[in-house]
Amino acid sequence: LFLSFGCAASLSPSCLSAQFRRPGDFILGGLFPFGKDTVNLTARSEPTLLRCDRLFTDGLIWALGMRFAIEQINNSSSLLPGITLGYDMYDTCFEPLVALQPSLLFLTQKGTTTIGVLCNYTEYQPRVTAVIGPHKSDLCLLTAKLFSSFLIPQVSYGASSETLSNTELYPSFYRTVPGDKNLVEAVVLLLNQFGWNWIATVGSDDEYGRGAQALFLSTADTNNICIAFEGLIPTELAEPNARKQLENTIKVINSTKVNVVVLFAHSLAAQALLELSIRMGLGKKVWIGTEAWMLSDIAASTPNIQSIGTVLGFVMRTGTIPGFQEFVAELFSSVVQEEFCQKSRELSGLVNAEVLDTHCQQCDHVTLGDIWPMLTVTTVQPVQVAVYSVAHALHKALGCTSKSCPKTPIRSWQLLHFMNTLPFEVNGQSYRFDQSHGTNTGYKLISWAWRDGTVTYLPVGDYDQSLYIRKSQIQFHTADKKEPTSECFRRCQPGQFRRIKGFNLCCYDCTDCSENTFWSSTDSTSCSPCPQHQWAPARSTQCHQRSDRFLFWHEPLAVALVTLMALTAALSCVAALLFLKHLHTPLVQVSGGARSIFALLWLLLQSLSCCLYVGRPSPGLCTLQQLSYALCLNGCFSTFVPKALEITLLTEFPRCAPRLLCWVTHGRAWLLVAVSLLIQVLFCCCHLYLGPDFLVVDYKSLPSEVLLVCGTQSWAAFALLHGYNSCLAFICFLCTFMVQTPGRRYNVARGITFSTLICFVIWIFFLVIFATLRTVLRAVTQICTILATTLGILASYFVPKCYIMVFRPDLNTEDYCQNLTEEEPEVNRQ
Repeated sequence: LFLSFGCAASLSPSCLSAQFRRPGDFILGGLFPFGKDTVNLTARSEPTLLRCDRLFTDGLIWALGMRFAIEQINNSSSLLPGITLGYDMYDTCFEPLVALQPSLLFLTQKGTTTIGVLCNYTEYQPRVTAVIGPHKSDLCLLTAKLFSSFLIPQVSYGASSETLSNTELYPSFYRTVPGDKNLVEAVVLLLNQFGWNWIATVGSDDEYGRGAQALFLSTADTNNICIAFEGLIPTELAEPNARKQLENTIKVINSTKVNVVVLFAHSLAAQALLELSIRMGLGKKVWIGTEAWMLSDIAASTPNIQSIGTVLGFVMRTGTIPGFQEFVAELFSSVVQEEFCQKSRELSGLVNAEVLDTHCQQCDHVTLGDIWPMLTVTTVQPVQVAVYSVAHALHKALGCTSKSCPKTPIRSWQLLHFMNTLPFEVNGQSYRFDQSHGTNTGYKLISWAWRDGTVTYLPVGDYDQSLYIRKSQIQFHTADKKEPTSECFRRCQPGQFRRIKGFNLCCYDCTDCSENTFWSSTDSTSCSPCPQHQWAPARSTQCHQRSDRFLFWHEPLAVALVTLMALTAALSCVAALLFLKHLHTPLVQVSGGARSIFALLWLLLQSLSCCLYVGRPSPGLCTLQQLSYALCLNGCFSTFVPKALEITLLTEFPRCAPRLLCWVTHGRAWLLVAVSLLIQVLFCCCHLYLGPDFLVVDYKSLPSEVLLVCGTQSWAAFALLHGYNSCLAFICFLCTFMVQTPGRRYNVARGITFSTLICFVIWIFFLVIFATLRTVLRAVTQICTILATTLGILASYFVPKCYIMVFRPDLNTEDYCQNLTEEEPEVNRQ
């Protein structure tokens, strides 16, 4: 829709309109929002007659900014010397269909009003070289598809939708404003700095609002920000259910009791929501806005707007354009001059009046006073940067020098390479399109401040990759003038994870991590378990290496046991020496003679075998532990068996005794000992074959250590190994426990009886404890069992004899220690 402006109320309304069309060597198309179409597009019978009934001064200022930039370039002696740029500007009326009409005109072949259908458009020359605009994202999504089909550069000065960053779908689309991704990151950082994690977000029901809100929701979810409510508000406020939808949105926001609302919307939708929230008494909130409505006089001029609370928002960081205000003032002072109107009529005669020459009636009464207040607010720099980006690309494509440019035909698609790769400079500042064809100049954080009843925009922070806020300059409209809180949860401390509560998935309590788990990140909903070779105390943020745990030589319990082992070994040695010294005395002979010394040597080895249980265990040591115990104990019990059998034959089977005693006495008694040991060796081999003890690396029994302990692989092999000794002990017990000896004689059988009985009692306790323990005490139990067994045998069988040999040598006589075989004749006579 062609823009028509009147010079003054008394002049022809076409005077200024021709000033928005200008011929040149290269034409730039411009799409700007000047008015809002109020005609029902679906009910129109004449689709070419579109009318605008509301002026938007922003659109006019942007159009003037484009004209100003082009005139600067045409007056430059170095950028495009000898080349003039023309322009052809149209109104979009904020309507896709309206924006589509001039877009199609831009695509028509130069000098015609038709679009040729060709197989190859390489040499196709459209009416315009590039297009500046439009402003809104939803309009750009429509027009960018058209211009990308012909690879015509399109540079928007306001569209921020991330969808447009897809260079595969829109290869010729560029923008001179940051994308929504940068805006959303800035908003999230703002929320995190103030600790606001319980918020509502509202977006306008258009491409900008939906896209920015969806991007914000995905980013907030990964930054510990809970969304209490997310909603869309209508952009078509004249629709019947628009007000009801706005009321429902405000009611839900009020019910969530949030104190922070993030609003992604254009000025009209934002103004409608803010105005209705004031009427419904929503209460003072923190409103976080964007440039789409923060700098709009429409939203700021809402009655009683200061009652909504605190308004914070991000606007693009831009600079002023030197000479632009003077240019606008001079232009509007020229409008009232006949010379200006004469020139306008001359320019109008150069343009085909049949092409989109619809007139906007209410655009005829624009004065400088209407737009002057907005010159300091409306951002014109993105328009200027857009024009200069095309001019610099033309400079490179034409091969211009600082003095001249060759007037060679340039196709639009030839500009894309230079726009993608080369930086350009505007007003001393360097710019460059990034990989998504955008420029990121950063943002300013501004706050609305009311002075004398009017809104002023107070800069309170900056964002460029990181956010800096001057909090002391922000005036929060709360009872205590301090920043409000808006939290669904408290920040968890290191070592705590989030336990979800209630119906909202992002509301949670903080719970300490248990032992052997650790806190991995701030957004964890559970604690991570430590690897099995590591451990962690409760509420830990990291895991620690486990230390090995076994029975150390230096720990007090081990020292005590080794000391007791040494005493036991010494006692065995002393007893063996005493028996060796009194080997031929009656007491030693009646006790078995040299076999007793042999038994004491096995007890010595058995006590020394306790060393196998102290220190770091190994597979070899684990294998030797049970074998050494069983073999040493068998060496002792095997010497008791001949004496027990001898006593049984003499007491229970006196008639058979003379014939059988030769097999259990003297040299053949040693044969029994050797056979017993050989059998035990065979059982040891079976134990090794069926399943010897093995080293167990236990990560579960101890909280912070690795338990190294010997484990039983086969209980059958264990029973087989120790069952044989139990049988020997049981045989000895049966053979001796009923034997009676006169008081004047030494009772040899009683020592064997008590020795085996003590062993049975010790083994019963040992088996019960050994089968259930899986700690270092398992090794302690085995040592105690060995020492208790050794000491029990020594105390019940050998120590009484040693006592007699040392302290009662008068009893070490043949009469007192007479062998049972010597009493046999007397028994037979009786």
